[in-house]
Amino acid sequence: MSNTADALKHVWFHATGSQTLRSDGGMTVFTKGEDCYLIDENGNRFLDGLSGGAFVTNIGHGRAEIAEAMAAQARELAYVSPYNFVAPPTVKLAKVVADLAPGDLERVFFTSGGSEAVETAMKIAKQYHWLGGDQKRTKVISRRGSYHGSTQYTMSISGASHDFNNKIFGPLVPGCIQVPHNNCYRCEYGLSRPTCKTLCASMIEKAILHEGPETVAAIIAEPVPAAASIYPAPDEYLPMLREIADKYGVLLIIDEVINGFGRTGSMFACEQWGVVPDIMTMAKGLTSGYVPMGAAIASKRVVSRFEEASGREAGLNHVLSFGGHAVAAAAALKNIEILQNENLVENSREMGKYLLDGLDSLRKLPIVGDVRGRGLLVGVELVRDKQTREAFRPQDQMSVRMTNYLREEGILARTYQVVEFGPPLTAGRKEVEMIVSGMERAVLRFAADMQIS
Repeated sequence: MSNTADALKHVWFHATGSQTLRSDGGMTVFTKGEDCYLIDENGNRFLDGLSGGAFVTNIGHGRAEIAEAMAAQARELAYVSPYNFVAPPTVKLAKVVADLAPGDLERVFFTSGGSEAVETAMKIAKQYHWLGGDQKRTKVISRRGSYHGSTQYTMSISGASHDFNNKIFGPLVPGCIQVPHNNCYRCEYGLSRPTCKTLCASMIEKAILHEGPETVAAIIAEPVPAAASIYPAPDEYLPMLREIADKYGVLLIIDEVINGFGRTGSMFACEQWGVVPDIMTMAKGLTSGYVPMGAAIASKRVVSRFEEASGREAGLNHVLSFGGHAVAAAAALKNIEILQNENLVENSREMGKYLLDGLDSLRKLPIVGDVRGRGLLVGVELVRDKQTREAFRPQDQMSVRMTNYLREEGILARTYQVVEFGPPLTAGRKEVEMIVSGMERAVLRFAADMQIS
């Protein structure tokens, strides 16, 4: 059997149905990666406009130095349990991450990925309050449209696909409170800036008061929600969340699983808003996908409460067998070294502006409603009517058609209501121009299909 046939028979793909997988472009076997490009088993070469499909491979594909660092560590020591054992690369990585993180974030709990990182952050927040005598502080406030992971808990705080998840996997975890998102293009209140006075942030304070401040453990937010249409927070939004959290004794968790390690043009996105969270999560760009790894890092104030406790209560009551894996830590260290030595964070900022400017020029096209993003994380929202902002209907098959049209242009992108781009941070002007020109042709082609001019 071919790889494709074996894959369709034996691999259970994530969040994709069999009919979609069997359609044109629905499933692809890639055999090689070279910097910003992926090559399939038939030799077709694509610009990887999604960094591996999920905004992961920040340093690009095929970096031999990562493989060599992993092999060297595996020969020396591959694994020790994270209970009370640790390997030197894990210690070094914890210090490197703490030095890179904003403010006084200092203690790192390593995980196998982003969902586990967010799950860990939730547990840190709850046990922090429990140790402080606030056992009623169990609720978490998130935003509609957000995405924080796929475990039962992280799925419960995620606003994306909430109706579907509740229907299929309910009952979801109690105490997960969701408030309106901060997508200014589709404001849930029908307001516009600046007259809105950032009502979306104020509603978080109202939610805390409604639930009772003594019951709320944390607020969680992504600076630029990537799985939910890519909309950067308004300038004052994150500072307002910090102020609200401090006012009511609530912990602020910033989810940097996608945003972190240069994706948005700074090492961590929250730095662009001058906000230091109590806990920050990270994953994808930590190793650029060369091996699974994530982390949650907590502030000195949070850590001190655990340090002051005694007995079993002093340790975070949470364990992951592969957290802080020595080989993964070696890969992460080499990945961060590459990010810094090759100035990829700066490149993300510069090429991100070039990409945003290029895509912004497509606003002249009849179905381009909005263009937005930070760094090399950019989205183009397509609409049936630019005046009313009417979204495309399921029967229009915009997502499938645009994805396929872009593939025919040699570009891999993700399309829901928004066409999302997030190429590796190594991308240059050539790759950016390929995305912009290919997107223009794909949009014009789909607009012609829909007879919109």
